[in-house]
Amino acid sequence: MEDLSGILKQHPFIEDLGEEYVKEITGCASNVVFHENDVIFKEGDNAEKFYLIRTGKIALEFNGRDKGMIRIETIGPGQMLGWSWLVSPNKWHFNAIVIEDVRAIAMDGECLRKKCEKDPKMGYEMFKRFSLLLEQRLQSARRQLLKAITNT
Repeated sequence: MEDLSGILKQHPFIEDLGEEYVKEITGCASNVVFHENDVIFKEGDNAEKFYLIRTGKIALEFNGRDKGMIRIETIGPGQMLGWSWLVSPNKWHFNAIVIEDVRAIAMDGECLRKKCEKDPKMGYEMFKRFSLLLEQRLQSARRQLLKAITNT
């Protein structure tokens, strides 16, 4: 199995994480490739992974009923996709559609949860990183809501 620690350390989500933690989480990592129009996940599906994006672009969307699909955010290189694996009941809240071929590192959520439970210091470090992501997604959703309100 290829050692992905070097690739992980280059990603902004991981780059300043301690070497001992990088070594631990590498065991949860795998390389993935998605092509344009691939659906990475759909709202309501089981959330089992998250993705560190290396190249390409992904649209995060949800069904706005009579307004059709509404794009919340576009995720690109250096960003992270997915937090729902972390929060029970571990279901995706959006659709993730590839809009430009993607190369990413997929992280197994169950594997990482177990490692974080075993090492609370690492767990707290990861939680701080994910809380920033949650805040970013909340702000993106807020902007879209404001846009929807002002367009009606």
